[in-house]
Amino acid sequence: MTDSRRAFLLGAALAAIVLLPVSPSAASGETRHGIFPADMDTTASPCQDFHQFADGGWLRSHPIPAAFARWGTFSVLGDRNREILRKILEEAGAGKEAAGSDGQKIGNFYAACMDEAKVEADGARPISPEIDRIEKISDAGSLAAEVARLHERGVNALFGFGSQQDRKNSEEVIVAAVQGGIGLPDRDYYLKDDEKTRKIRDQYSAHVAKMMELLGDEPARAAAEAKDILGIETLLAQASMTRVERRDPGATYHRMTLAAVRDLAPDFEWKAYWESIGAPPSAVNVAQPDFLRGMAKDLRDIPLARWKTYLRWRLLDAAAPSLSSKFVDEDFDFNGRTLNGTKELLPRWKRCVSATDAQLGFALGRKYAETAFPPASKARADELVRNLIAALRDDLATLPWMGEATRKAALVKLAAFTPKIGYPDKARDYSAYRVGRESHAANVLAGNLFEFHRDLAKVGKPLDRSEWAITPPTVNAYYSPPRNEIVFPAGILQPPFFDGEADDAVNYGAIGAVIGHEMTHGFDDQGRKFDAHGNLRDWWSDEDRKNYEQRAACVEKQFDGYVVEEGLHENGKLVLGESIADLGGLALAWRAFQKSLEGKPEPPSIDGFTAAQRFFLGYARVWAENDRPEYARVKVATDPHPLDRFRAIAAPSNLPEFTKAFGCKAGDAMVRADRCLIW
Repeated sequence: MTDSRRAFLLGAALAAIVLLPVSPSAASGETRHGIFPADMDTTASPCQDFHQFADGGWLRSHPIPAAFARWGTFSVLGDRNREILRKILEEAGAGKEAAGSDGQKIGNFYAACMDEAKVEADGARPISPEIDRIEKISDAGSLAAEVARLHERGVNALFGFGSQQDRKNSEEVIVAAVQGGIGLPDRDYYLKDDEKTRKIRDQYSAHVAKMMELLGDEPARAAAEAKDILGIETLLAQASMTRVERRDPGATYHRMTLAAVRDLAPDFEWKAYWESIGAPPSAVNVAQPDFLRGMAKDLRDIPLARWKTYLRWRLLDAAAPSLSSKFVDEDFDFNGRTLNGTKELLPRWKRCVSATDAQLGFALGRKYAETAFPPASKARADELVRNLIAALRDDLATLPWMGEATRKAALVKLAAFTPKIGYPDKARDYSAYRVGRESHAANVLAGNLFEFHRDLAKVGKPLDRSEWAITPPTVNAYYSPPRNEIVFPAGILQPPFFDGEADDAVNYGAIGAVIGHEMTHGFDDQGRKFDAHGNLRDWWSDEDRKNYEQRAACVEKQFDGYVVEEGLHENGKLVLGESIADLGGLALAWRAFQKSLEGKPEPPSIDGFTAAQRFFLGYARVWAENDRPEYARVKVATDPHPLDRFRAIAAPSNLPEFTKAFGCKAGDAMVRADRCLIW
């Protein structure tokens, strides 16, 4: 997905997940299918530390490369995908594609990005016109108009704005205004007062000043500007909701008329904003009314000159990765090295592959799918999804704590699930996006402008349920509550992550648990609040809701107990949805695997491990990852997904089937005395 500093995803609520690693044979260098014993640490006890037992060898032999903040199964597959995409892009850039075709566009974009000499010669010139416009802001109206222009060009200024399904009428597309406008990863980075957070704020201020110097400001002026920018962003952070508060979809739904929006935030010139983007919408979901109210007060209290400085910074921050090396290096120094502990910048070709995917991913993705996702893989994936849906249907039909009225509605919702496998059936139309070879930064700005208006064009039209939120090469998957769909791109459905040559036990433990994970999101602490049609509606009885919340509280407490480092724990409330989905997905995958064995002989042991053991090893191997301490701190503060080291052990430690498979006993670390069981 795109960097959260530079883009807002206002539509589908995404549940991201990663998959199973490539296991090269130490002896031959060849790829092995399924579980590779050398990647394990059999000196560890599976009943005490299953993560170390299943993944210890891999963790030891796969240190984090200097250009990464983490290195795990996700990273390995992502890197391999980039190699495939690089070949596609180099061929497309050879100049043999038809004029105006998608092939020419992806080739031009990649070629312009790789033209390092031209990028260096351009410096900051590609954003000079917008900097000049910012300097000419003279009143509230021209300020609002410039904010609109920056939004069109992908800049996170003041607030986020884009299309969104209406949460209580899922066939209607309206617009949403959401909190935003800050440069650090989360509001808490501005508000917490511990030593580490204060140090990051100081480093951020120094980074802002350095970037303004690179733009041409004198050091003293740049330092003063950095102070003003940090002050404005701190005020925006103070008005923002926490990530835990934002997990409640009802708390971020406030449909308003334009008149009500103007009354809420009267010091922002909404009329100038609407006119600049092209047309006023009929209704707006103001996700965080207190944020817009606070923003309006800030606009009234802070001099216009400081807002111009702030907007110049937000533009520079967004554009930095596409400008010359002095901007790229300083941007990396803070966002890569300081925040995430990364030691060096990715090679240019890898950054250019990712940039092409970000701007033209559905054109690039169709070519990727033709290369990496044959029809046989799609058929096998379809079969696995059907099997997991059947397992969830059986579970819902017999769940002892769920009443009949809620059970009936849950089964209706499951029947309405839409699985999307591999790639979209309908190609995205990029004809309005002009891509040349003259300027990489200009292509990025043009791509952001194209996407902004493609997104707004959906407003007021029937919902297009065929649309995807992530591109086919993406190593990820998601469930969308408003669309009631599960999506598995081709990028994650390939050997050995989804391996047709591995035994069923491993595939069900790995991809089966992932499929179950995404389906379970339909009934997690967020997803259960949406009905079969994707409308925000309470369809649970009071008793069933209480039963569910009691079981969910067990999962929350379990994750609150995981220690990341001294003084820092996982946030059980923040990671609750993903952790419930992990638990439900693994339980469903086990049942689906057992159902697949009906009428068949007992599978043989392989490498000394039974089928049941290989199922759980397949699951744990999904979460083989080394991460840097800096990255871990950012993830725990900002990400609803727990660290992988905890995901490897949390769900198995709750399942009696795991205890039986490895002969564990009461009192072992992997046998929870207070088991959390929901599905």
